[in-house]
Amino acid sequence: MFLLGYDVGSSSIKAVLLDASSGVPAASAASPEEAELDIQAPRPGWAEQHPAVWWEHLRAATSRVLARSGVPPRRIRALGICYQMHGLVVVDRNLEVLRPAILWCDGRSVEIGRRALREIGEAACLGRTLNGPGNFTASKLRWVMENEPRLFRRIHKFMLPGDYVAMRMTGEARTTPSGLSEGILWDFQEGRLATGILEHYGIPVDLVPEVVPCFSEQGGLCRRAADELGLSLGTPVTYRAGDQPNNAWSLRVLDPGDVAATAGTSAVVFGVTADRMFDPKSRVHTFVHVSHRPEDPRYGVLLCVNGAGILNRWLRDNLAGGGPERLGYEEMNRLARQIPPGCEGLRVIPYGNGPERTLEDRMVGASVHGLNFNTHRKEHLFRAAQEAVAFSLRLGMHVMEEVGVRPECVRAGHANLFLSPLFADLFATVTGLPVRLYNTDNAQGAARGAGVGVGLFNTVEEAFRGLEPVRTVDPEARLLEVYRELYLDWKRVLERQAGGVP
Repeated sequence: MFLLGYDVGSSSIKAVLLDASSGVPAASAASPEEAELDIQAPRPGWAEQHPAVWWEHLRAATSRVLARSGVPPRRIRALGICYQMHGLVVVDRNLEVLRPAILWCDGRSVEIGRRALREIGEAACLGRTLNGPGNFTASKLRWVMENEPRLFRRIHKFMLPGDYVAMRMTGEARTTPSGLSEGILWDFQEGRLATGILEHYGIPVDLVPEVVPCFSEQGGLCRRAADELGLSLGTPVTYRAGDQPNNAWSLRVLDPGDVAATAGTSAVVFGVTADRMFDPKSRVHTFVHVSHRPEDPRYGVLLCVNGAGILNRWLRDNLAGGGPERLGYEEMNRLARQIPPGCEGLRVIPYGNGPERTLEDRMVGASVHGLNFNTHRKEHLFRAAQEAVAFSLRLGMHVMEEVGVRPECVRAGHANLFLSPLFADLFATVTGLPVRLYNTDNAQGAARGAGVGVGLFNTVEEAFRGLEPVRTVDPEARLLEVYRELYLDWKRVLERQAGGVP
């Protein structure tokens, strides 16, 4: 018996077919395989993708994973979906998409969120939703109302990217409590939809999809989807979650004090708590975790740095050559390791992918400082970029510590930037925390979640059969003080560029 998990990202769509009895992947696939999905920016600070692109590549990834595994579709017991968080998809009564999706890193609604926080009042807003509206999904929808009123009047339902994929599979528009919380539409006091935010924005409550648990039978594959994906009619969708709660789930980060990290397009640290804690400045955010139950609450405090893997990709695309001579990430990492810590004075500010929440939604931008034409080569930039991502995560973790999340260890999947030994060493040493790397990724987590949602596993231990540590990366004691000084120097550069650090 097998479980099929999807990771619907803004860079690619990944699929994993997991053997439910062993917890070991039978096959995996991605689409696109070599390139990465384009993000459209019709105006500065905007970020869009059309949902049809996700579906096109989900079909391709499904076809590849089935061909590579040789598993007949009838043996697939359930489907799980992990997805890029905070996006906005809007559909009409025929469930047809009305406009390109507004993505997680899109900054057009920042001022709308700031205005709403002032008008609602910080105490009233944070007391119920634990977050300012920011540029999250609810504020994005208000932007559509203000700027595309004709289109807004045609909206039947709004949803998150994963809700859209599930809708294409089942023909039903649904969402989850965890999903509503990432849109700043969950009332943590009442444990229900935050109708106050909807009322303030003038958004009709009937635009919200039906709410179902993260782990549950959320509909079966309709005929059209089954034919397009090459899967069996009625195969149930039994799990959906945003990429960061799902990353935590995939690493078995479920209990208070557990902390997960990931470094894909963006870099994130996600700490689990049983308390409704929040940052008064909304630099880090609290969401409903997938393992939350009213009688046994679980929340995730999340910090996000938008420019991580996308920074590495930019360097590869622009500085690593072209055609068959272009350097791959592994070679870039090897070259970066040849450069000493601190990159001989070169500093990178990595905030070039939209407004940064850890900087109170400022559009700081990316920049390079201290460049010396006689000293620095592309290798220095490769290393300085990875140092910058680690430093920016350290800055965000200071905020998490202020809120009350104080990890002793961090778990991460052996994937994306954590495939770089240099970055893993940097992160551990800059934060002073050991990092345990596991043989998992978001698509595997979605597959395990599908098994729980369909009732295939009797215990959590069964769900995580096959999850194994790859290695533990400890802070390098001899470099702790070196990186402390480098971090403070990097922070001074950031303060000059940003006009202070919140």
